[in-house]
Amino acid sequence: MNGPMKNIDKAQVLVLRDQVAYQDGQIVSKTLAQNSNVSITLFSFDKGEEISSHKAGGDAFVTCLDGEGEITIDGEKYILHTGESIVMPKDHPHAVFGKEKFKMLLVVVF
Repeated sequence: MNGPMKNIDKAQVLVLRDQVAYQDGQIVSKTLAQNSNVSITLFSFDKGEEISSHKAGGDAFVTCLDGEGEITIDGEKYILHTGESIVMPKDHPHAVFGKEKFKMLLVVVF
């Protein structure tokens, strides 16, 4: 089954958090889809790793798949635990920090 999604099995039940591995001292990303309308990426953060403050050209929807992450939007900090989600609004500065080891699904809608 081909299509716009990549790097993930299709027509198969799977656990998203198992689709990206933790690596010591690193942030690991795995792109599942990327086009002019949407970007879908899995991330794992080792404890203490960070994507520094930046802006995105679309609304960025984050769901915590494992662990505990700290999301900063416009200078305000939010803690995400497994199963929780937050939207980082388009054109607002935001950052992501691995408060503990942390896996997330990021969907950016442009």
